[in-house]
Order: sequence, then structure tokens, then C-alpha cells
Amino acid sequence: MTEIVDAFQPAPRPGHDPGRAGKVILVLLWVVLVVAPLVLGWSELQLARGLTGTPGTLTVLSCQALGQGRYDCKGSFQPAGGGPAVAVDASPDSEAGESFPAQLAPEGDRAVKTGTAGVLGALTVPATGVLCGGFLPYVLAYWLGSRRRRAWAAFGWVVTVAGGLLVIAGLASV
Repeated sequence: MTEIVDAFQPAPRPGHDPGRAGKVILVLLWVVLVVAPLVLGWSELQLARGLTGTPGTLTVLSCQALGQGRYDCKGSFQPAGGGPAVAVDASPDSEAGESFPAQLAPEGDRAVKTGTAGVLGALTVPATGVLCGGFLPYVLAYWLGSRRRRAWAAFGWVVTVAGGLLVIAGLASV
């Protein structure tokens, strides 16, 4: 039985590392893993903070179950400055009849909850990037032979825990 397990998990050879090209590829992939959530979540965070879009109130009109815990919610956004209501997509975690302060996206197709809950919810995706990148400096220091690896490891723990707490807070606020 151990032969089967060993076939899928061969023991590493002593002193074997991925080489310079392998290390560069691994670091680049890791950087993509860190940067992608930051880039993808930026516009949502800007909306939740009220830095882009139009302020107003979103009233969730209906939520239709799509199966497997997925919902399609529709709402009506009333701009704070007056004007006609705009039909928008609401967050899938909303409930029909719910009304809250929101920010209308510049495209006019969706509205995002503002305030503390909205910002924490919008931080979930960027915080995932922070969570993933905590130990990247340590790995770089290790590969470069730095003598301050313990400091980089401590830094990695702090960043990873902070990112994890932000992800948990964001998910709890949704």
C-alpha cells in the first residue's frame, strides 16, 4: 500500500530545488495570485466607499432561486439627488423587501451597499490577495539567503492573520 502512496508523492531529493527559472516562475505565479484579487475587487471597493457612482437607496424587489444556494436579486435604485428610479441587479445575499443606502455603479446596471457593512463586504476579495501574499517575502528572503528570515516569517504571520481576519469580517458582514 505504501508503494501506491509513494508513487503519487515521491520523496524530494536532498538539495533539490526548482532552479532559478523555476523560482522565477513560482514567484510570478504567486504575485499574480496576490495582485489579481486586488485588481478585481478595486472597483467594488471604490463603489462601497462612495468614491465612484451615484449615492442613493436600493430597495430589493425580488430574489429568484437559481439552485444550489444561488440567487438572482433585482432591485430599484432611487438616487439621493432625486430623479427616476433605476432598475438594477442587487447583491445575491439580499432579501426581498430590504432597503439600504447604496451606490449606483457608473454603468448603471448594479448597486452596491455602502457604509461599514458594504466596505467590509467589498474588502473580502482584496483581502484574499493580502492573505495569499503574506509569506511571499519570507520565501524570497529564504531563496536569497537572507539572515533575517525569522523577521520575514513574523511579518508573514502578521500579514496572513490580518488578511484572514479581513476576509472573515467581510464574509460575516454580507
